[in-house]
Amino acid sequence: MVAATDRWVRRHNRRTRWFHAGVYLMTLTLLGTGWWLLAGQEGHPSPLARITGTPDTTLHTMVGWAFVVLAGAGLALGFRAVRTFATESVRFRRTDLRWFARWPAATLTGRFSYHDGHFDPGQRLINLALVGGLFALIGSGAGMASLHGGPVFAVLVQVHIWATYLVTVLIAGHVAVACGVLPGYRGVWRSMHLGGRLDRSVAFRLWPGWSARQEPVSLGAYVLEALDPVETARVEEHLRNCVSCQAEVADMRTTVRRIGKASGDSRRS
Repeated sequence: MVAATDRWVRRHNRRTRWFHAGVYLMTLTLLGTGWWLLAGQEGHPSPLARITGTPDTTLHTMVGWAFVVLAGAGLALGFRAVRTFATESVRFRRTDLRWFARWPAATLTGRFSYHDGHFDPGQRLINLALVGGLFALIGSGAGMASLHGGPVFAVLVQVHIWATYLVTVLIAGHVAVACGVLPGYRGVWRSMHLGGRLDRSVAFRLWPGWSARQEPVSLGAYVLEALDPVETARVEEHLRNCVSCQAEVADMRTTVRRIGKASGDSRRS
């Protein structure tokens, strides 16, 4: 294993970033036109309707179906990524409770509790709620487009409205975090923009376990005290929370002591 020296770490590949961009552009369009219609502005074109020359109801329906196509394509073409997203989002460890306890202060200080997931514990909850809300929007919207009145239609309307409320709150929170409004999350926006190149210090602050797996530390060099102070501090931070690496370091130190003892004995003889 070698210690990483590059300042940057890539968190998301190009396909993931483009999919993310498509989802958010369509979601924001749906929310914008949806809230315009909920406000009783049907018949009064929104700014987006004026720009596109398309009535808000038509625009909302068209983008809704396009969203269905995009979601289907993502599920079909990105099965491995979807599987990773799902398994990482539903994982839970007892240490996650400590992360939540420290989270309010950490949003200001950036001193988040250690976790070993691809997503932090808060992201996992947001992921599940957002996916559920989006599927509720897609399902109820498709049902409303297929029906023209009746009791089922009325239920779907209510589901669609409440799903809109939920997704709006979640998207607003996501945007606030991604834009660095909370000091603890400054720099995170680069993980989905500018080539997905994220500063390593930001990656280790927010996703320490994942970052350590992406850029494995040089445990051998650490045992031999051959790392510079910055890398030494990073290894020690990792070791505080990684039991397997602690055991590996202990084994290496035992081996080094034995080699040293054998070398000393051979010199004396």
